Amino acid sequence: MRPPGRRGVPTAPPAPLLLLLPLLVSQLWAARGVGAGPGAPAELRVRVRLPDGQVTEESLQADSDADSISLELRKPDGTLVSFTADFKKDVKIFRALILGELEKGQSQFQALCFVTRLHHNEIIPSEAMAKLRQKNPRAVRQAEEVRGLEHLHMDVAVNFSQGGLLSPHLRNVCAEAAESIYTRQEDVRFWLEQGVDSSVFETLPEATEPSGLRRCGQVGDSGRPCICRYGLSLAWYPCLLKYCHSRDRPAPYRCGIRSCQKNYGFDFYVPHRLLCLWDEEP
Repeated sequence: MRPPGRRGVPTAPPAPLLLLLPLLVSQLWAARGVGAGPGAPAELRVRVRLPDGQVTEESLQADSDADSISLELRKPDGTLVSFTADFKKDVKIFRALILGELEKGQSQFQALCFVTRLHHNEIIPSEAMAKLRQKNPRAVRQAEEVRGLEHLHMDVAVNFSQGGLLSPHLRNVCAEAAESIYTRQEDVRFWLEQGVDSSVFETLPEATEPSGLRRCGQVGDSGRPCICRYGLSLAWYPCLLKYCHSRDRPAPYRCGIRSCQKNYGFDFYVPHRLLCLWDEEP
């Protein structure tokens, strides 16, 4: 594993003015849309209820050739959240594009990517996702099962320029977060055993700090490094296949899906408090 060097640690990325952000988000949504031509991945758009009770539209896309699934939704505050499952590489990618808040003096957007190991029982296979249809597109979907909060300590940076060695999806999904891509030591060990080159990963300064860093919400000095926490939710996704039995069939057959909701909390190093203004709780 290389020490921090050429890539360095995340810094505040240059960004357009907040007035341009709605247009940017719309372009990102459209650019990643599918189903526009022959051979395009299958797409399903569903209306889902968020944990706070509000309703938004969610896009689910499946590419059985690439053996991947992606999910994208826009939260009421404008944050664009995406999730990609790469079954071929055992990788899942979470991305958040967070809009600045004028009342807090923010005029930029911030992009974050979190990369972890994918376990194949977390979500239905891509070929099953590609076949999903809905009878009532106006119906509001609510998850049948709420899975527990998963807290992850992200202590390794991913080198964006080498990210294609980990997953071919990473360079597209995390393009806006090139300096803010995080993963975990335990997942790195797994990928190294699978043959991923060590140049993909870099240890964050947090690992070499003589004493533990405080949560950003507890740090008064905006120029000090700290541990940032960001939470996101997958409000609705097909997590399991349902099987039915029939007198006319000797074996069980697929007859539907079970939907889940899953919340995640990510802790990660930032070189100064200004990169974590949303983390206000101690």
